[in-house]
Amino acid sequence: MTAEKQENLFTVNAPKYVEVESAVSLTEKQLDGLKKRLQKVLNSENFILQVKVNPLLLGGLSLKVDSLLIDASVKGQLQSFEREIERKVSAAVDVTKITDLFVESVRDFKEKTVVNEVGTVLSVSDGVAKVEGLNGIASGERVVFESGAHGMALNLNPDSVDVVIFNEAQNIREKEQVKRTGLTNTVPVGKELLGRVLNPLGEPLDGKGGFDDLPQKPVNAPAPPIIARAPVNKPIQTGIKGIDALVPIGRGQRELIIGDRQTGKTAIILDTIISQKEINAKVPDEEKLFCVYVAIGQKQSTVRDIMRTLEKYGAMDYTVIVSATAADSAAMQYLAPYAGCTIGEYFRDNKMNAIVFYDDLSKHAVAYREMSLLLKRPAGREAYPGDVFYLHSKLLERAAQLSEENGGGSLTALPVIETQEGDVSAYIPTNVISITDGQIFLETTLFHQGVRPAINVGLSVSRVGSAAQSKAMKKVAGSLKLDLAQYREVVSFSQFASDLDPATQSLLNRGARLTEIMKQKQYKPYSMAQEVVSIYAGVNGRLDEVSLPKVALFEQKLQEKTANMYPEILQSVEQTRDLSDEVKTKLNQVLDLVVEEMAESADK
Repeated sequence: MTAEKQENLFTVNAPKYVEVESAVSLTEKQLDGLKKRLQKVLNSENFILQVKVNPLLLGGLSLKVDSLLIDASVKGQLQSFEREIERKVSAAVDVTKITDLFVESVRDFKEKTVVNEVGTVLSVSDGVAKVEGLNGIASGERVVFESGAHGMALNLNPDSVDVVIFNEAQNIREKEQVKRTGLTNTVPVGKELLGRVLNPLGEPLDGKGGFDDLPQKPVNAPAPPIIARAPVNKPIQTGIKGIDALVPIGRGQRELIIGDRQTGKTAIILDTIISQKEINAKVPDEEKLFCVYVAIGQKQSTVRDIMRTLEKYGAMDYTVIVSATAADSAAMQYLAPYAGCTIGEYFRDNKMNAIVFYDDLSKHAVAYREMSLLLKRPAGREAYPGDVFYLHSKLLERAAQLSEENGGGSLTALPVIETQEGDVSAYIPTNVISITDGQIFLETTLFHQGVRPAINVGLSVSRVGSAAQSKAMKKVAGSLKLDLAQYREVVSFSQFASDLDPATQSLLNRGARLTEIMKQKQYKPYSMAQEVVSIYAGVNGRLDEVSLPKVALFEQKLQEKTANMYPEILQSVEQTRDLSDEVKTKLNQVLDLVVEEMAESADK
């Protein structure tokens, strides 16, 4: 028996249902003509034709076969025209030209039949819609609901599709139509985004016009291959002494900022962004560091305050903010870091440099856990899904320093993780620690003691290390980390000792003053040369005779005298990025003057 006969024996050809909606009743002649046309298109006579009259179509008709919708109605044409007008108006910067846009759109409008693959909402709850139809959809594909909401298909079941909803979930109703877009999630990219605030769908949140003229890039792009990368050896100047000296960050690195809530994690990010202002003003675009701040699950008021702070210090000129706040859906919070990374990759792939701050990935993991549980995916440790490690590794692997053959651009990642009671051994913290190239650990106890930034020297590390430091910083910071670590070790025991030997006393004395000199006020970033001057004074024992409460005053006077009397010291360190013997001699002269001045004021 042939394969064709076997197929005929065992295959039951169910009739296709063809639904036709018309604005007016169709005549017998029109129905006959429609049936003959369908027989040719479907290449079969085995179909059932259902005709409905729907005056809301205004004219023409729409035809649905399985999940395919062919819309040739007047209503469909008007909706298409409305979307075109909305797109042009949202992108318009000059509001006086909106009338001209409308007239131009009317003049250029052409009738066209719209063909879509559509499904029907079976149920919707907790930000997830179960949709029937959409037989040809791909996982991760964007869909549009009839009510205007957007979503993404994730679970592809045998008889339905589970769609996570990005926005306006409250407007979606059962039996509502859902259309395929044929597109994955994309976001606009380009230098035009600098100074702007947008959501992960690429929609503006600052009321300054849309991004329709910008190219779109998929948010889930592959990481650069190892062969396309170069070693990380160009430093990023954060302007924070404790980081630039102890845990230096290089371009292309992934450095984790980890600590309990309210320990200054976002403050480090803001200072790093503000620190780029002076540097970016002096160099061409290829050497500037553009910043992308991704806010995940934060309050809207917090994001607004961050934007105002950056505007106040002139930092929004080279910064993009991607915001998915606590008020947004879990799907939007899930998408946010990938959208921010894609925006940063534009600069990396165009021979420029960018840094992306993910604030924070703990909330990102929680949003993904919420999505996965609602989609009824299996739960693992701490109820997180099994692929939560891949969730963050595929994101952070996209940070890279490209080789000169590949343009030489870089993308640096500074993710934030919030711990509970300093527990770094929890699931998500250990995951991200193992992915990144080091971590800056902020300690609550130090924060409350007034050590700010509250960096725990013992637990903080940069796996790039001195490769991402200038020669000048290497020379002064070489022994700093060891001195501070020894001090923290000894200080806890010294509380119980009645008398200490001179060596231990000297260690405690030096360590206390080094801790004091590393303190820094927020929004007061240092240049690399200023950091070298302050740290040089500490590690060379010039603070040993200064009382602890006077260390901050000593540093202030040292910076003022260096800038006013010996500006060549700062200029030489900035230009040569080294600390020559001649500069050391001049720096010692300045220190002698400051020590003398402090001694005189103490005598008075």
